Amino acid sequence: MKEMDETKYTEHLNDLWNKKRPKELPKETEYPFGEILVTEYLSKRAELTPDKACLIYYGTEISFKELDDLSNRFASYLADKGFKKGDRIAVFMSNCPQFLIAFYGILKLGCVHVPVNPMFKEEELQYELTDTQAELVVTTDQLNSLVQKVKEQTDVKEVITTSLIDLIPKTPAFTVHPMYMKEKLECPGTVDLLTVLEKQSPEYPHVDIHLDDMAALNYTGGTTGMPKGCVHTQRDMLYTTASACTYIFRLKEQDVGLAYWPAFWIAGEVLCLLNPVVSGATHVLLGRWDTEATMQAIEKYKVTFINGGVDNFVELLEEPSISQYDLTSLKVTTATSLSKKLDLEIRRKWEELTGCIMIEATWGMTETNTYDTYTSYMYEDDKDLKSRPVFVGFPIPGTDFKVTDFETGELLPIGKEGELMIKTPALFKSYWNKPEETKRALNNGWLRTGDMGMIDEEGYIHFLGRNKEMLKVNGMSVFPPEVEVVLARHPAVEANGIVGMPHAKKGEVPIAFVKLKEKAVGTVTEEEIQKWCAEHMATYKVPIVKVVEDLPMTATGKILKVELAKKLQDVSIN
Repeated sequence: MKEMDETKYTEHLNDLWNKKRPKELPKETEYPFGEILVTEYLSKRAELTPDKACLIYYGTEISFKELDDLSNRFASYLADKGFKKGDRIAVFMSNCPQFLIAFYGILKLGCVHVPVNPMFKEEELQYELTDTQAELVVTTDQLNSLVQKVKEQTDVKEVITTSLIDLIPKTPAFTVHPMYMKEKLECPGTVDLLTVLEKQSPEYPHVDIHLDDMAALNYTGGTTGMPKGCVHTQRDMLYTTASACTYIFRLKEQDVGLAYWPAFWIAGEVLCLLNPVVSGATHVLLGRWDTEATMQAIEKYKVTFINGGVDNFVELLEEPSISQYDLTSLKVTTATSLSKKLDLEIRRKWEELTGCIMIEATWGMTETNTYDTYTSYMYEDDKDLKSRPVFVGFPIPGTDFKVTDFETGELLPIGKEGELMIKTPALFKSYWNKPEETKRALNNGWLRTGDMGMIDEEGYIHFLGRNKEMLKVNGMSVFPPEVEVVLARHPAVEANGIVGMPHAKKGEVPIAFVKLKEKAVGTVTEEEIQKWCAEHMATYKVPIVKVVEDLPMTATGKILKVELAKKLQDVSIN
């Protein structure tokens, strides 16, 4: 296509997206207080609804006023220690109210929030602290020993500790995971966070902070290579969260959300840290996924919104005691297909249980601050699940997509498969200290996602997998996510991941590593599953099935394809 055609292409898609937007949704993103700093959103909530619970943490309620005051005190402490605008501060912990206190305190002083995966080991932690040159780490007592191991090899000068049990009430309102009930450890040489907050003044110096200043370094969780720090701003955070609350979560002040995604993760940052403050809806915060705690919390607090992994929701549906709980307060359930894919049976069972319809949440990346598309109200006659997987709907208004050729960058006609390109107000500004990689990723305001996708004639976007995952079998393109979605429908399959293996005659063949459901172990064979696949998909897509005990996963529930590929050495084919 000629360059001029891109304007017509974009206009045509935007016209489709605007005309076909579900009538239940507004035309533009709703900003409750306008486009102001997310820290100002917290101050506004503290002023207008001071006593309303922002968070409920196993029964402990943290009001908007309390969160505002405590984060002021943390900002004050940072200022007293000489930290200033632009300084990087690492937060290395699991979900807890202290995470929010640190997050908003860091932003109020204009410092840069660096969330660090609490599942990291020594080498990974040292890499991220060194890369960001963080001089202060906020962590938990249980993780402090790891921080101390790497401290001397980094720029870290001070460590602040807290305990996951610190803010859990003596009599919790619902089940607490054992890791959150561990006795508090002594951490000599560190500063105790809650002690500091109790003594510190809530007054801190005024800092000239703008929506477009660097506010966070969110590291790519990728499955290959070392992670890269994505430079994000408060504008990115606000646009993403306000848009998600408008089009995906449909959250209002009167709603009650339940959040459990890890807050260090880009999606967890939105769900756990930003959603409560931007929407004004009280959120029940879980330290981690727990079926019993989830059932109890939904019933007790009349939760209306939950976002989670399909794997977790299936676990909930299979919980023997599920019928003892009333989960009908739920109005919105958005799901992310990870090792398990959302299908018609899961949707039907969830609707029977709760009365609400489970939908695929979105497509997104760390680079775009995630939550870039929505599928709300696109489930009439289950059209979304019956169409080509993975159906991710329309872009959030203000965001554009196009599909180009991976090699030439040429714009491809609608309906053709190629590289998904995205332009969004929440696009990262650069990879931290990686100018060459930034240059390769960005092209005139468009991000090269590396994802294979397609936009169909109706304007719906379909995610087909990472480009590197696409296989060529006898010259035919095979997209692992499509095959994984079909294979996940087999009644014996718990989860599956597909990688390609070189083949002398076919070029490549798909190998499906399958984890069986417990009841199927020892009773269902690889041959039976492969035969089933042959009955449910085109011949060239049929994978060679290999049953494994477990699938390697990232901390955020993605299957590690790199690790799966290592298992190919044990696979023999004809």
